[in-house]
Amino acid sequence: MTREDGNESVDLFEYQARDVFEKHGVPVLAGAVATTAAEARAAAETIGAKSGGVTVVKAQVKTGGRGKAGGVKVAKSADEAEQLAGDILGMDIKGHTVHQVMIAQGAQIDEEYYFSVLLDRTNRTYLAMCSKEGGMEIEQLAVERPEALARVAVDPNVGIDTAKAQEIVDEAGFDAETGAKIVPVLEKLWLVYRDEDATLVEVNPLVRTNDGDIVALDGKVTLDENAEFRHEDHAALEDKAAADPLEAKAKAKGLNYVKLDGQVGIIGNGAGLVMSTLDVVAYAGEKDGVKPANFLDIGGGANAQVMADGLDVILGDEQVRAVFVNVFGGITACDEVANGIKGALEILGDHATKPLVVRLDGNNVDQGRAILNELDHPLVTQVDTMDGAAAKAAELAAN
Repeated sequence: MTREDGNESVDLFEYQARDVFEKHGVPVLAGAVATTAAEARAAAETIGAKSGGVTVVKAQVKTGGRGKAGGVKVAKSADEAEQLAGDILGMDIKGHTVHQVMIAQGAQIDEEYYFSVLLDRTNRTYLAMCSKEGGMEIEQLAVERPEALARVAVDPNVGIDTAKAQEIVDEAGFDAETGAKIVPVLEKLWLVYRDEDATLVEVNPLVRTNDGDIVALDGKVTLDENAEFRHEDHAALEDKAAADPLEAKAKAKGLNYVKLDGQVGIIGNGAGLVMSTLDVVAYAGEKDGVKPANFLDIGGGANAQVMADGLDVILGDEQVRAVFVNVFGGITACDEVANGIKGALEILGDHATKPLVVRLDGNNVDQGRAILNELDHPLVTQVDTMDGAAAKAAELAAN
């Protein structure tokens, strides 16, 4: 998954988060993933033996509200687990089709809590949040009863050590006995966050069982994909079946691309410029219902092959009716970009069928414009200003 701000992330399924927790010593219950009702039955026979035959059948989708949608059910036997899995598989939950279920060990729950650690972009640090009231929508709790949700800043250089974990449980209002049991669990959850290069680790609920044990019953983990070079095992965690084919194609070519629902393809160099371009195109096309079709940042490598790869991906989007190439020449000069566009059109040949609006500015802009003027390609229109180019691209897409 890639957000529109260009920051790439991978959301894990619950069963994957559970496995990552177990890897780092976070207390979890037994669980297994199943893609058929028969597999669910087999898993329930094994796992249910640990909890008196009781298991929980949980839809594996990357969205909230599974319980309310009927995607989480308690089974008291392997037969019932098989039946429930058959009902849940194929279910649509907020636009997500359930292709697999997790068979989880049943638990005798005494109390439910909430804990998360996340990247606080506003304050450029990490933030831990904790509450004695887990199991509900944390957004709802934060609005209705903000005093019930402790917020504790975490120094990235220190992390959540014993002292910080104790501060978090004290701030959340846990009694001394319960807090003492939660502290080591929070330290281990910090190891998940730090060692896996995560941007979010959330447990809801973190429970105390009737036996007094603290267990992470449901987990959510988001990984920073920009750190995948440090984690060869993370590639196996990606949900390739659900990936947008254009995004998958762009990733294979090393492009920073996000598919959006619009008609004007966008190519720019630098995330800030591309984000500004999205805004300008959205404004220019507002009256005709024309919107940006993608985010594509080619960075500083705007040579012919990179430009061709970018155009190839964008032109493969059936919704795209026009392309706006918006480049400010810096380290990569405008004449190099122009030659890249020229080379890309030669490489793509007959596959290039949609109009391109090009706005060049910055280093060697005159030379770049001269190259495109000499090219005189029927698909290429040059416009000097960003607003003017956006308006032209929106006009071409509307027509």
